[in-house]
Amino acid sequence: MSRAGTKGVPREQREQQLLDIATLEFGNRGYGNASLAEIVSAAGVSKPLIYAYFGSRDELHAACVHRAGTSLVAAVADAQAVHGADGKALATLAAIFHALDGRIQNWRIIYDHTLPRPSPAHDTARHYQDALNAMGSAGVAEILAGAGNHSPEDHSLLLTLWFSIVSTTVSWWADHPESTPDDMTARCLRLFTALRRSRTS
Repeated sequence: MSRAGTKGVPREQREQQLLDIATLEFGNRGYGNASLAEIVSAAGVSKPLIYAYFGSRDELHAACVHRAGTSLVAAVADAQAVHGADGKALATLAAIFHALDGRIQNWRIIYDHTLPRPSPAHDTARHYQDALNAMGSAGVAEILAGAGNHSPEDHSLLLTLWFSIVSTTVSWWADHPESTPDDMTARCLRLFTALRRSRTS
């Protein structure tokens, strides 16, 4: 990764470089443990420059979350155009994999358990969590409706299971970075197919 302190770099490009570095720090260490000094050192810039660009550590974190959340929500929203509950579930996973390709920390800063509650930082992340959860909720409702199931409790449990599947899959991918987004999509399809066959056999 190029250092943001390189002279002659346009401001917009430098801001993106700073967000890349800060996202790594916040994603790897969590909001509560991330060090602005480490971000400054890795970027090769001064703290005053960070303050000039973003205002504060919290605003730098918010900018990282906004960028990550906007990208991820847009990708998942596009996947909802796929017809059929099974196809939509796989398309959603594929969208997440492609949005997070090389940027696994984007997931971590949105679902950061070190965020203090209540706090503006938690509220910012929660905004994107809610948007993603709303689309997941709609997908779960579609699956259950197809089976004639309209139980709120079943919906709640299946939504919890879906989020667990997604988050666990992303965590597994982080430990196997050699897998591409297409590899991960194909792997999920194989597993879905195996589960479907075992259920009907």
